[in-house]
Amino acid sequence: MTTSHEVTWRLDEIVMRGTLTFPAGDGPFPAVVLVAGSGPTDRDWCSPLLPGANGSGRLFAEAFADAGIASLRYDKRASGPHAAESAQVLFGKFSMRSHLEELVAAVGAIAVNDSIDSTRIVGLGNSEGALHVLHYATSPQVVPFVAIVLAAPPGRSVGKVLLTQLALLAAQVPGGAELMPDVEAAASRYEAGQAMNIDPKVPDSVKMVLASFENPANLPLARQLWGEDAAVSLCEVQIPTLVLIGRKDLQIDAVLDGEPLERAAIGKDNVTIVHPPNANHVFKEDTRPLSEIVAAPGTGHNETGTRLDPEALDTILAWLQGVLA
Repeated sequence: MTTSHEVTWRLDEIVMRGTLTFPAGDGPFPAVVLVAGSGPTDRDWCSPLLPGANGSGRLFAEAFADAGIASLRYDKRASGPHAAESAQVLFGKFSMRSHLEELVAAVGAIAVNDSIDSTRIVGLGNSEGALHVLHYATSPQVVPFVAIVLAAPPGRSVGKVLLTQLALLAAQVPGGAELMPDVEAAASRYEAGQAMNIDPKVPDSVKMVLASFENPANLPLARQLWGEDAAVSLCEVQIPTLVLIGRKDLQIDAVLDGEPLERAAIGKDNVTIVHPPNANHVFKEDTRPLSEIVAAPGTGHNETGTRLDPEALDTILAWLQGVLA
């Protein structure tokens, strides 16, 4: 019978919290450290911005345990039930480095557990979390990953990915598509280190996303994240790497992001790239036509009854069994 329990560890002045899930039987077990995506996404990969509590992070942990693999999933310091109090301490201090430090601390917390084989720890990051896993894998670490899984990593700069996402969002508002040049102009100013000065005519939904990149609480992370590109870091990775982008993903595009990643992987026998046809951004199965998904963004993620995409899950489990053998 699999077991789960909460674990805590301290990073600077903040207590971090996670869930450690073990398979049935005796260890030491290989393990996966799961890194959630951007913003307030918690350890289970649920977000207060989306309906439902059926997060893919928890479902992956349970599937891994059934396959004999332990896992740790954790709340970033700005997510989960203690996010508000932590955010006060970290106001204006969020950075790519601070997220890497969270991952380093999480790996350290699991590596000292007697039931974990610290020589067989895999990093699995979703979306922005994939960038943090890449930074860990391409820098010297006391406990190195034996392999990594990049689930929906951006193959272009995050700024370019964001513009693609905002074009879809603007298209849902009458006249929104015609205002995309104003959005692109604001993005160009931001990229140049200037204030966005967003045109008031831009749809509120788009304006809110853009404004989040200028929120003082999120700096300097937001400016650093804008230029992050997984294809650049992928060239440096030497360990086995599995890259997955679902064909039903509205945030990371299997073609626009997938092709740069495939070019970066040319000649790298350690990299495998897969595009599950019915997987969405959080690797839930979605058999709806893309047109229906575009018309209802955010659905099919965490609602009750959603399930991990079987093809994506089978691919990950088979790959993990191979690298952990």
